[in-house]
Amino acid sequence: MSLTGISANRLELLQIAEAVAREKAIDKEIVIEAIEDAIQKGARARYGAEHDIRVHIDPKTGETTIKRVVTVVADDAVFGGGVDEEGNELPFEEPAGIIRLADAKRTDKSAEIGKTYEEVLPPFEFGRVQTQMARQVVMGKVRDAERERQYEEFKDRVGEIVNGVVKRVEYGNVIVDLGRGEGIMRRDQSIPRENFNIGDRIRCYIYDVRRETKGPQILLSRAHGGFMAKLFAQEVPEVYDGVIEIRAVA
Repeated sequence: MSLTGISANRLELLQIAEAVAREKAIDKEIVIEAIEDAIQKGARARYGAEHDIRVHIDPKTGETTIKRVVTVVADDAVFGGGVDEEGNELPFEEPAGIIRLADAKRTDKSAEIGKTYEEVLPPFEFGRVQTQMARQVVMGKVRDAERERQYEEFKDRVGEIVNGVVKRVEYGNVIVDLGRGEGIMRRDQSIPRENFNIGDRIRCYIYDVRRETKGPQILLSRAHGGFMAKLFAQEVPEVYDGVIEIRAVA
């Protein structure tokens, strides 16, 4: 992913966004927002963290606009402070991009609380450190979006049988590529003496989908009682039609 310069070809940004969105099966708008955040962080590193800098990329033309925004606040406005849920005191912090009313009136007699001033900033080239930071910001947000998409896609599929391909085997746990997600079949959920190799096609039962910090956990099984019941429903017409009911599996 190339983010070496904000003044680069505008269409290149859109091509990058489309390519990443297609590869990760997420919305292009999410990738564009991630690039905007990355450029914003780079701009704040260049102009100073005390500035409120906002970035917008036109999703049709790729034109990038960088603005510095200043908001007028009351002379006695206080930000931060108080206590958190555990009773710890929170620090007082001056937010980025504010100006006190008295200071604003020195240059603008019509200044009032809540009024904003915008200044368009020129494009600039990313340095090596800023490029690395931008790449990390974009890929981090893309990973988060990809994880959320996987969770939303599989959370309602608990109880289904799915087909996949063995991606790798780690300490007896089988990692399965499900196409638009990745599942894991732990050792205790596999059939005894059944071994799999990378590239093997496998059919598994989704018995749980959990949202975890490192991403959704799609838990698979070939030993779960529901797997046998689903197989009977698929292979035996009387079970599928409800003529025969499976009450329990042992």
